[in-house]
Amino acid sequence: MRLKTSLQKDKHKELVCCVGWTTADELYSCSDDHQIFKWNLLNNETTLVVQLQDDIYPIDLHWFPKTVGGKKQSLAEIFVLTSSDGKFHLASKTGRIEKSVEAHRGAVLAGRWNYDGTSLITAGEDGQIKIWSKSGMLRSTLAQQGSPVYSVAWGPDSDRILYTSGKQLIIKPLQPSSKALQWKAHDGIVLKVDWNSVNDLILSGGEDCKYKVWDSYGRQLYSSALHDYPITSVAWAPDGEVFAMGSFNTLRLCDKTGWSYALEKPNTGSIFSLAWSADGTQLAGACGNGHVIFAHVVEQRWAWKSFEITLTKRRSMQVRNVTNDAVDVLEFRDPIIKASLSHSHLVVTTSLQCYVYSVKNWNTPLIFDLKEGTVSLILQAERHFLLVDGAGIYVFSYEGRLVSSPKVPGMRTDILNAQAISLSNDTVAIRGKTDEKVIFLFDALTGKPLADGKPLTHKLEVMEIALDQCGVAADRKIALIDKNRDLYLTSVRRFSREPIISKIGTMVHTMAWNDSANILCAIQDSQFTVWYYPNAVFVDQELLPKTLFSKDASEFSRTPQILNYVGTLVTIRRADGSLVYSSVSPYPAMLHEHTGASRWNDALRLCRFAKDQTLWASLAAMAMASKELTAAEVAYAAIGEVDKVQYINYIKELPSKESSLAHILLFSGHVQEAETMLLQAGLIYQAIQIHINLYNWDRALELAVKHKTHVDTVLAHRQKYLQDFSKKETNKRFLQYSEGVEVDWEKIQAKVEMELAKERERAAGRTLPPPPFVEPVLFQPSALWALFTRPTLWGQL
Repeated sequence: MRLKTSLQKDKHKELVCCVGWTTADELYSCSDDHQIFKWNLLNNETTLVVQLQDDIYPIDLHWFPKTVGGKKQSLAEIFVLTSSDGKFHLASKTGRIEKSVEAHRGAVLAGRWNYDGTSLITAGEDGQIKIWSKSGMLRSTLAQQGSPVYSVAWGPDSDRILYTSGKQLIIKPLQPSSKALQWKAHDGIVLKVDWNSVNDLILSGGEDCKYKVWDSYGRQLYSSALHDYPITSVAWAPDGEVFAMGSFNTLRLCDKTGWSYALEKPNTGSIFSLAWSADGTQLAGACGNGHVIFAHVVEQRWAWKSFEITLTKRRSMQVRNVTNDAVDVLEFRDPIIKASLSHSHLVVTTSLQCYVYSVKNWNTPLIFDLKEGTVSLILQAERHFLLVDGAGIYVFSYEGRLVSSPKVPGMRTDILNAQAISLSNDTVAIRGKTDEKVIFLFDALTGKPLADGKPLTHKLEVMEIALDQCGVAADRKIALIDKNRDLYLTSVRRFSREPIISKIGTMVHTMAWNDSANILCAIQDSQFTVWYYPNAVFVDQELLPKTLFSKDASEFSRTPQILNYVGTLVTIRRADGSLVYSSVSPYPAMLHEHTGASRWNDALRLCRFAKDQTLWASLAAMAMASKELTAAEVAYAAIGEVDKVQYINYIKELPSKESSLAHILLFSGHVQEAETMLLQAGLIYQAIQIHINLYNWDRALELAVKHKTHVDTVLAHRQKYLQDFSKKETNKRFLQYSEGVEVDWEKIQAKVEMELAKERERAAGRTLPPPPFVEPVLFQPSALWALFTRPTLWGQL
């Protein structure tokens, strides 16, 4: 990726102090020569908009926001112009000054509209920061500093202000009682700041000749090397993926983590101001020698399997297949804004249209028009893809049909990034913005909220979410990383029950699901970890550590980021920007393929061939999840879990299907579900007995009393338990019932044998009613009905 720069033949007579885009191809510039120019990039024309008064020396310019929530703004044709005479001016697109306001003593050094256009903030040479209404009425003086405030920026939700104070950076909430956050940012005066609303990261440049990246808590994420001259301008691209930095005869394009993509050395003098176009494809800079420098991003690259795609020009791409070295060139009518390559399809959006290519045919794309021109994010799944723009979220099929449009009330969709939204074949997950503990879940095919409409709520703020990509919708899982960097897994389909959110990892920095199997990889502390079967946490929690593959991740350096996990290759970007690849064994994906197609003998043969304990452990969990007891018995025996092999043999000898299925649930620790299944099947004694075996005495007695049976059985086992441990009864309920009930072990044994005989007779003599439906995270309907319809398994049980 690099910048292609150009300088127009027209220029100002004095230094250019500020620039601002009106559209993707139209820019306004202000200069110390008191002139405002309009630059049209379509026809390369430069026109004089207005000649300002001789006493107005402009310093900063900012256009009123064009859209808010997809709605056009009536005031979008005005901009604020700050000047050295202590005033700010509200000017129209034609250059007419609508209003001039006395704002500060000394120069007004910065002026910025908030994201919804309801407020304007100005910073002055007098050290004051003031908030104004959109009509120019003073609302409040937010702060009073002892030194000039050179730059300000709004927080992502327009509820906080970032400003400079000498060598310090200060974040001030708008609430009067809130404390400000202040830290030393540079060794020299801080000249420019910017705060991105998508990634919530802060950018600063100062007289110490460094630029730095910070999070919103004031923690330094990156500090550049020492430059030759002070950093005079910094600006985030709208999507937060890259930023630009300007200095004397220097223009640099950087990744959001700080490292440099490209360095240009134009003959411009100092670049005092930088501005990105709304679509994020172009950059303009205000130069000290009177020029306006224009740059657009080229040589951006996308790769998937054997295909590599390069953005060669603003309107063309080159496709290369590395297996046969075939090259195709794709031409577009309008400039390319966003592109994504995955799942055998290339999706490209321009300012007006969306193009969908299949990797099998690069000649005839499917083309459809876009409602909103500025697409900020593209996500792909196997069956469809998702577009995000300022107006909403849209799910399209690869045939170009609009599938759904999920809506989250009150959310600015243009601030969503790949960590805050995830797509699978049947689900869309979106992290809340006002409350980051909340995850909204939607059906991808209808756009309606899942289940009862209640969002998934975690106990801490969620940093990143990811849906698994394979399997049936009822089994869909979502992985999330929270503020403590713990990795959790939970089910998407909850069916009106409280979700089980299980922790599967700690100190996780980045993660990704495999594109063809539900295998999860992550950078965990200093380890690269692969969960061959993350679902094991719901089947047998003790088995989960045995299904992990780990290796040292020190080769990936500090703070690496996983870009994707395709086939057996994991693509990782290191902190210095280089791409490295880590290979994962192909056997886990093959195992998922065999078990997903119920080819259990093939799965067993694969594990015997590979002789890998993690594969055997994964197969054991997969078999128990699918109620395949024979395969589970072999797999557990291979990893030395003798006690579980014995329990599986016990389950296989149970007389009825309900008992077998209940004990399989019990095997996974789901006591309540096992009890419910037995009670609904009329097996009261068996439900009581599982609580006796687990020493859940109160629940066992409660069931016995409620159903008026086997009270003496519960009391007898309780007495034996107390005698074995030489204890006396202290439970009031047991004392109450033991007074009127006689314990006779012979009678109890006869009753138990009668219950078991009834169960065997019932199982052999008539068709059983279908068992109750259990939440898929614990129970799989497809496997359940396979259990009832396969005679071989019926005979085994």
